[in-house]
Amino acid sequence: MSCCEGGAFVIDYKIVRKRGEKEYHRAVAKGRYPYLPALDDLLSMEETVGEEYLGTMEIPVHMIRGTKTAGRKESFSYGFMPLLEPGSEFAAKWVSLYDIQMDTGFTDPVKVYEYMNCFYVAEGNKRVSVMKYLNGDSILADVTRVIPKKTEEKDRMIYYEFLDFYRVTGVYGITFSELGCYKRLAEYFGRDLQTAWPEETVRLLKTVFVYFGVLFAEKGGGRLDITAADALLIYLSVYSIDSLTCKPPEEIRRRMDKLWKEFRTGIREEAIDIVDTPELFGGTRSSGIFSLFAGSVYSEAKPLRVAFVHEKNAENSSWVYSHELGREYLEECFDGIVTTEFFSDCGNDEAVRAAIDRAVEHGAEVIFTTSPSLMAETFRSAIHYPKIRFLNCSVKLQHQAVRTYYTRSYEVKFVLGALAACLAENHRIGYRADYPIYGYIANINAFAAGAAMIDPQSRVILTWATKEKSDWRRELAEQEVSVISGADMQPLHSTSREYGLYRYEAGEPVNLAVPCWNWGRYYELILRTVMNGTWDGLNAVKRHQAVNYWYGMSSGILDLQLLRDFSPGTRRMVKYLRDGIVSGNIYPFEGELKDRQGRVRQREGRMSNEGIIGMDWLLDNVDGSLPKLEELKSTAKNAVSVSGVIEK
Repeated sequence: MSCCEGGAFVIDYKIVRKRGEKEYHRAVAKGRYPYLPALDDLLSMEETVGEEYLGTMEIPVHMIRGTKTAGRKESFSYGFMPLLEPGSEFAAKWVSLYDIQMDTGFTDPVKVYEYMNCFYVAEGNKRVSVMKYLNGDSILADVTRVIPKKTEEKDRMIYYEFLDFYRVTGVYGITFSELGCYKRLAEYFGRDLQTAWPEETVRLLKTVFVYFGVLFAEKGGGRLDITAADALLIYLSVYSIDSLTCKPPEEIRRRMDKLWKEFRTGIREEAIDIVDTPELFGGTRSSGIFSLFAGSVYSEAKPLRVAFVHEKNAENSSWVYSHELGREYLEECFDGIVTTEFFSDCGNDEAVRAAIDRAVEHGAEVIFTTSPSLMAETFRSAIHYPKIRFLNCSVKLQHQAVRTYYTRSYEVKFVLGALAACLAENHRIGYRADYPIYGYIANINAFAAGAAMIDPQSRVILTWATKEKSDWRRELAEQEVSVISGADMQPLHSTSREYGLYRYEAGEPVNLAVPCWNWGRYYELILRTVMNGTWDGLNAVKRHQAVNYWYGMSSGILDLQLLRDFSPGTRRMVKYLRDGIVSGNIYPFEGELKDRQGRVRQREGRMSNEGIIGMDWLLDNVDGSLPKLEELKSTAKNAVSVSGVIEK
């Protein structure tokens, strides 16, 4: 307790020490270290690459986590509250410093070392303790940065991205949980991580972050597994920066209420629940139309209305055409109990928004957007229309308001890779790739794994058709490649045979096998959960997780077709692999796996769904690399900026 008597501030040090003792005993009860962590202890087990003096600046008090050396660490609890006896010299100095802060404020900077976005005090531990007790926002400090060795561990990569952010802004206190967030934040402010930001932009950033952070904390954001910066990114994906400078607090709070489920979900990868079998939520095929709709609130008189929003149209896009076949299948399958409509050529946010608004006006209860590039506006619309069920055809995008769905295409690619290895006499196989997005890299690796299983000497020559000035045909020809995995579908209105798995014979491409998608079956499985009432019954919903549907060959939504009369042995091999994947007896990513640098990415067992979706590396028998965003054509950049794999 403290008070003011005749202009002097009086504090009962015993009360302050009791706070320290409570923190100490709370930590011991939970099995935690009860004292301050010492940076020297931490660095004795870590490898660093140098130090950098940053100068004198105001630093956030909440980011001060410990002391530099072990000498004073047991004088304080883990929260910097004092533990030494009243009447000690330490106690007298602590009280004196408290008086100075309350009277004139500290003028001399403390000395700190920053490591991995946390500060450790070399000189001024008691001053920091006083500021912690007073819930101070910042303190003046001389800062020296200790730079850790760069590794591929996620926390190190996030920190190195922070270093880029700091060099252009000079701002501490904005911390994220996932890689790529500093880049996204910069884009919201119209900046990047290479060029120094103007002073006015930095001031705007600080103003916006502090304002949002205060309101977020008032609403209980500190109880969520998310930082204020994480929450700000979610907010800015729906609302503008201007709203945080122009709108009153009441309006921001209302908007936070709409986003609270997303805040609870957070932005961490583990916030995604991957549903890979329809049986998990009652999606097995029913024995008849009447059992399918038993207990359903939908009928021919009151059908379930479903809308599809496409980036392109069925006349110029094989992708949209395949989804339109799926939509038409729904109309036939559900025989009047489901009605559908579609909106094409929605290539920008305004067009997507207009299409969704019209769909809602027409009574749509479920809306599918069929491209990852449409996710941003899909999410904004989902927040605006919370009672509508939204789904986006993508993977690894975590929003509770929008579920995502994609296919385990890597399963088919594994079989095609094995078939290619049977036919490539010189051990060299071509792979024409499109978008380096999450889930897609697994296709390349599965193809390479299938090839290596049949031919350990096989090399998969990787090219990217979406790179600027790409001449992938010439690149493969120079590598003497004759067997190629091309585009998954034949381009509409084209006689080109360069799709599926094909081989050059007498200078002409001849199709060998193709992957096949049954989007209608996929949409049927998803809509059943709406109609039989199990949509909200997933465990992920109860755990505040995002839902990613990720079905494969066993669900009947994906298969392959042979287009040539192969030898009996080859046909038998293809059937054996295909049936093994469907039954679960064969798994493309099993056992030891090494990347192109020779690093072991998996030693044994089966790779998890999360590991497969998140692949950002290539198998050791792949010759090629992942393109960077700036290398891609403009048509590819949008999808990649939304769900693209980040180049390491």
